[in-house]
Order: sequence, then C-alpha cells, then structure tokens
Amino acid sequence: MKRILIAALTLVVSGCFDLDTKPYDKVSAGSFWKTEEHALQGVMGVYADMKEHPLFGLYNMYDNLSDIALGYDGTGLGDIIAGTFTNRTGLVVDRWKRAFDGVQRANTVIRNVSTMDISDEVKTTVIGEARFLRALFYFNLMNLFGGVPIYDESTDLNKEFNTLLKPRNTEDEVRAFIINDLDQAIAALPVSYPAAQYGRATKSAAIALRGKVYLYNKEWAKAAQDLEDVVYNKSASFGHTLYANYADLFRPVGHASSEMIFAIQNKGGVGFPYGMPLTFYLGTRSSFGSCWNNGMPSTRLADMYENRDGTPFNWDDHFPGFNNSDAVKKQVFEATQNAGVLTSVPDTAKLGEIYRNRDPRMTQTLVVPYAWQLGWNANQPRWMQLVIATGANENFGQIRNNRGWHTYVWRKFVAEGNMNGDITDRAHTPINFPLIRLADVILMLAEAYNEMGEVDKAILEINKVRQRSSMPGLNSGNPALAVSGQDQVRQRIIHERAVELACEGHRYFDLKRWGLLKAYTGGVIERGILGDNLLTRGFQDRHVLWPIPGQEIEMNPALTQNPGWD
Repeated sequence: MKRILIAALTLVVSGCFDLDTKPYDKVSAGSFWKTEEHALQGVMGVYADMKEHPLFGLYNMYDNLSDIALGYDGTGLGDIIAGTFTNRTGLVVDRWKRAFDGVQRANTVIRNVSTMDISDEVKTTVIGEARFLRALFYFNLMNLFGGVPIYDESTDLNKEFNTLLKPRNTEDEVRAFIINDLDQAIAALPVSYPAAQYGRATKSAAIALRGKVYLYNKEWAKAAQDLEDVVYNKSASFGHTLYANYADLFRPVGHASSEMIFAIQNKGGVGFPYGMPLTFYLGTRSSFGSCWNNGMPSTRLADMYENRDGTPFNWDDHFPGFNNSDAVKKQVFEATQNAGVLTSVPDTAKLGEIYRNRDPRMTQTLVVPYAWQLGWNANQPRWMQLVIATGANENFGQIRNNRGWHTYVWRKFVAEGNMNGDITDRAHTPINFPLIRLADVILMLAEAYNEMGEVDKAILEINKVRQRSSMPGLNSGNPALAVSGQDQVRQRIIHERAVELACEGHRYFDLKRWGLLKAYTGGVIERGILGDNLLTRGFQDRHVLWPIPGQEIEMNPALTQNPGWD
C-alpha cells in the first residue's frame, strides 16, 4: 500500500494535549491555519495520534483480553487479564486521556479549517477526515467506558482546558454524535485519493464504520444497508475486493490491496520512525531487535483452526489420549538439546503433515512447533525454528519465548529478517495495520443478515471469506459443514471472526458485544503447548465496562462512575 508521506505527521498543532493537562506544546494560531498545506498538516497530526500506544498503537493487544491470545504486564494489560485492575490502573487512565487527546486534535482541525480562506474542496475533505477520526476515537471510548462527555469543536482547549467539567453523556447520545459525524464524513469524503495520498480516510471507510456502529447497537437493518454498500458498491464504485493471498495482507507487498479499507500507515527505515511496535510486542527474542512477545497466540486459538476439509480438528484423532494427558503432549511435542544440538526430537514429520492439513490461515498467522521463521541474529537474517525444548535460544537458531513459555508465536505482522533494510527500529515496524478491511466488513454483513433471519445470505458472505483461503464453504457437501438456522450460523460467525481476524484486536470487543466475555474468559486457565499453566484470567461482571479513571472524577466531580466500580 502506498503511504502518505508522514514527515508532517508529528507536527503538533494547537489542541494537541490531554483534556486534563495544560498544553505541553502548541503552534501559534496566528501563524498557522493559513494555507491548504496547513490544513493538510493539521489533519495529518490527527492521523499521527492513532499510533499512540494507548489509542491504536497497541490495538492488536486487545486480543490478549480474549480467548485467542495471551500476554503479561509488558503492555499494561496484565492487571486487566488477571481481573485486578482498578480506576487507577495506568492503562485505564491512559486510554481515556489519549482518546480525548485525539478528539481535541480533531476538534482543533474542524474549528480552524472551517474558517480558513482555502478552496472548498480541500476544506470539505479535511473536515470530513477530522469528523471520521473523531467518530473513531469516540467509538473506541464508548466501547471501553460506555457514556462519556461529548466535547465538539465548539470547545477551544486553548481557552477552556481548566474548565472542562461536563458530565457524562449517555451511550445513546454518544452514539448519535458518532453517527452524525459519520453522516457528514460520508457526504464530504471522496471515494479515493491520488496514489501519493493513499491511506487517508475515504467514503467507504466512513460507511463501513457507520455500519459497524449500527451493528454493535444491534440495528441490523441499518448495519446491513451500510455494509452492503461497501461490499456491493451500492452508492459508488468503491472497488474493494478480497486479496488473493491472505498472508501477504500483513506484509508490505499487500499494502496496495483493495481489501484494505482503512489502515494505519506505518513507515520505517533510517530517519523514518513512524511505525507501530508490531514486531517489538509480537516478535520474540529471535526477531529483529530481540523482542518481547508480549502478545502470543493462545493454544485455544491454534486448536480452533479446522482441518483442510472443514472438519473440526481434534488432537486425539492423531495421538490418542492427547487432550487429557500432559505426558502425551510432551511425547508429541517436546525435544531435548545440549547447547543447541538436539539430542531427541518428536515425530516432526507427522506434526508437519498435521499442520499442513489444517486451515491455511493457521500457518500464515502462527508459527507452529518445528516450523521456521526468518528472524535476526548477530546482526544478520537467520532462519529460526520453533523448537519445544528447555533452553531454546536464538544463538542456536531457535525461537525463544521471552517468558520461557512453550507457546505458538505470531507470524502475522512480525518482521521477516530486517525486511531488506526497511526496518531499523523494532518499535517502528513498517507494516500497515488494518482497522477496517473487507473480510471484516463481509463477516459483519453476514452477522447482520443472520440476525435479520436471512440465513442463506449470511452463509454466502461467510463462504467468500473461507474460500479466499481455499477452505470449503458451508453447506458444500461435507456433513461437518452443514448448517441451518440462526444459532448454527451464529456459531460459525463467532469461529470465522476468530481465525480470520486474529491479532487485529477485534475479538475482545466482539465477545463483549455478544455477551460472551464471561463465558470465554471468566476463570479460564490458559495452558501452553505442553499443558502447563501459563496464567489465570480474572473476570467480574463489572469488567464489561472499564472504570472511569479516578483522577478524572477528582478533577471533574460531574463525572459518575460505572456500575460496580464505586
């Protein structure tokens, strides 16, 4: 995907600060907001805010809070996973602050650009982008905290940063505000931009996001109308299609794919530290820069991937007694070594055959035991093998889990070698991160159809996503793939969104909106490949909504706390 030149993205414009702090830096409004270039630079500053870790910079780490991934405290999610977080937990506080910082950046653009003496075309588009981004920030806030205060462009933070004392609006009011922003963004945004400006928000991105907002609120008919528009080009020729190569979607070669509807544009290389820490947090000690694997795929996710013929996968079919015996698991997977020389190995040929006979997305998303990944060692690329053995080390050409855990690791979004020189900083991986892509939209459309009782249409959409990865479609002849009725299709959607969208941050919010977060995470002990206990998830009913940060309530007594957090 061609990227916006991001040199302007770090420009700090008036309003670039948290709601509860004084401005830490600003550009004088008297010298700025004069030209079309200023307008574009201003909105680029809003895009730049998305990369902040508490906003969308670590968005994929939300999967750690679900059934498909796990992690520990290196991302600030440890207390949330354990269920011990409070209204003072750093991540909770930072999520609130950074989202409102993004809101105020967008407000500053809307307020200033609306009075600029520039072409109507540029003005309209830039304001449309700012409204889209403001809607995105508020949607994230609402999904975490519920109703929050609404601050629109009439709030001038340069004058009012000490008096932002509004009470919380209701969720319905926040949602209506989001929808209004998206209505105006849809009217203002173009279908596409010149190639050099690829990555800016488009009309289809705003329509898809509006459809998602409706879907989350169970307004199925409205959701279907918007999602159909994007999938079937109802109001314009958007031209989005599923990319033929699933794995390449998460490498630079897939950046130009028309499947990407809205993605955070990441850039790397010497002098271009404008990426996200994808490799840093998803990679291992065997990845470029020696990374931390703060996020790891769960064994539960690995076991979700079906056999290639669409039948459910079951380890007991291959190794009797596997599921209930850690001793069998060790026989199947564990090797021994002496200073990097393997002294015993399991039947890796059989394991390889088993994994090759699975849904292809499995090995395109995960590194499985005894498979290889191009890593980095001694300042050069080196093929690394995921060996399940005590003492695995990158200096032996092995993938080492930073925690010493025996788990699958991510292949998706992790730099291969040094990406031919494109990555020079592990915290700035030059791989674009999709917030909205067509497969996600198609599966949301399937969900809307199914909840409206249009089961056949839902199955048609699900099959598009499955068949892109050469998986057989539902109701295609195999009895294991026979489905009928809303409940069965609903279960297929839950499954398909897990394996298709793994490592993209959607699962936590899916489980919340489906009312399944407690069932899928409450008290669950996550286990490694050998059956060892890794962590225990803590969940309480109050966790469905995060607490309003205590500091915010102290500064603004008009704020009320979410149920159960007083």
